[in-house]
Amino acid sequence: MKIAIHQPQYFPYAGFFHKLSLVDTFVIMDDVQYDKRFTNRNKIIAPNGWIWITVPINKDHKFRPNSEVEINNDMPWKELHWKNIHHVYANAKFFHLYEDYFRTIYQKEWKMLFDLDLETIKQTIKFLGLKTKIIKGSEIKVEGESTQRLVNICKSVGADTYVSGAGGKNYMDVKLFEKNNIRLEYQNYRCRTYKQHLAQSFVPDLSIIDTLANNGPDTLQLIKNQDEFAVTAQII
Repeated sequence: MKIAIHQPQYFPYAGFFHKLSLVDTFVIMDDVQYDKRFTNRNKIIAPNGWIWITVPINKDHKFRPNSEVEINNDMPWKELHWKNIHHVYANAKFFHLYEDYFRTIYQKEWKMLFDLDLETIKQTIKFLGLKTKIIKGSEIKVEGESTQRLVNICKSVGADTYVSGAGGKNYMDVKLFEKNNIRLEYQNYRCRTYKQHLAQSFVPDLSIIDTLANNGPDTLQLIKNQDEFAVTAQII
């Protein structure tokens, strides 16, 4: 069984789902400290490049586990996100396929950031037709830091292969995987260009919202081009 382990993200970019397309099980880390980079924000197209759409959080919660971070609903973020998304993508080729879902997302009341992130990931998996199983890290209840934690999660769910992002080469202890008879594979993903609504020139690695709005049912095929973007494996 192949596994990926990752922080939650808000409408992640296509590379996130490329990794999920390579595995059987995805462990979403709701029990580790919040990371401000993409957990509550992502990028969408704009007439002059790109902009952030950011979910405001209770700033007192920024050092808490992901599952405990509350959204600051004193700010009108839902209205702003829907306005920006609809404004830039309303005339994109396939946006009509997803418009009702996005509208509903921003009509619903959200208290916890993790719940919102998990919803956006689950629904995108459905849109793409992936069969990846999702497990919350808190359901496994493993201990350990850094690579040891990853190994412990793999063992807990019975995974024999761990798929890492390319950046994992910079911090993981490869020998720990070897010692525990777990095969280590590295994702090799580069964003393919596509016809992008409003863009003067192609803007890579925007939220999956952009990929879906411009490619519709062909999004998964775009993401999963195995000839160019196969996983580079390290045989253990």
